[in-house]
Amino acid sequence: MKNLYKFLLCLSLMFLLITELPANAARDTNSYDGNIFPIYTGNGALVPPQTNLSESLANNRTSVIIYYLDDSADSKIFAPVVSGLNLSWGSSIDLIPLTTDEMQGIKVKDPKDAAYYWHGKIPQVVVINGEGKVVLDEEGQVPIETINNAISTATGLSGPSFSISIETYNEYNSEPAKDGYAAPRQSY
Repeated sequence: MKNLYKFLLCLSLMFLLITELPANAARDTNSYDGNIFPIYTGNGALVPPQTNLSESLANNRTSVIIYYLDDSADSKIFAPVVSGLNLSWGSSIDLIPLTTDEMQGIKVKDPKDAAYYWHGKIPQVVVINGEGKVVLDEEGQVPIETINNAISTATGLSGPSFSISIETYNEYNSEPAKDGYAAPRQSY
């Protein structure tokens, strides 16, 4: 009888290990699915940010701070726009996506600290020129065109000469694409 219990226990454990459980990620829920940029845009290079606000300001570079939460449907929906900014501007700006988990309940008085600009809502976009002047500070689903105009003003550079569209593959994945750039490749 004792061996039968062991056998059934082992069989049950093997069944649980072999059975695939479905992944439950959804862009329209406030569930934690992991970092939103690799999951929902395929762009894991955005996190952690390559620089921080203090370094960006010290180098007189335009900073684009994106405040988000990984367990926010609004942030998940906005993630492809952030990835589109990276695609559009590349190394011309310092793109600084920051999760607000660490900023909850703290007050910062130093304008060189990114937490200084956060209002408490997500997503939020702040564009700061190289001199430290805020050019754009908006909450919610800010259109990429609005952000591009602010970046253009902050950098003095012309905006992208192409438009960005968000291509959705399924209920989880979207990615920004340069319109007309995804034409079929020529075969040689």
